[in-house]
Amino acid sequence: MSAGPATDLATFLRRRGLAAPARLLLDAHRPLRPLLAEAGAWLQPVLSPLFGRRYAGLRGVLDDADQYDAVIEELTDAEHR
Repeated sequence: MSAGPATDLATFLRRRGLAAPARLLLDAHRPLRPLLAEAGAWLQPVLSPLFGRRYAGLRGVLDDADQYDAVIEELTDAEHR
């Protein structure tokens, strides 16, 4: 059973050693989250074939402010372990 898109995305970034840079970028772009979600919806026909099933999870994180914050929290926790 999957823990959710936020945890999946954080795990994906942690495994690649991108936890710190991703957290900084997510924090910096927090005010733009609604605009990024709209851009993701507009670019779905192009990006969905490239990213496959992961694209739906990414869109879910951008669409939901709570999930967006959960990714940041997961990445912050990863830095302190």
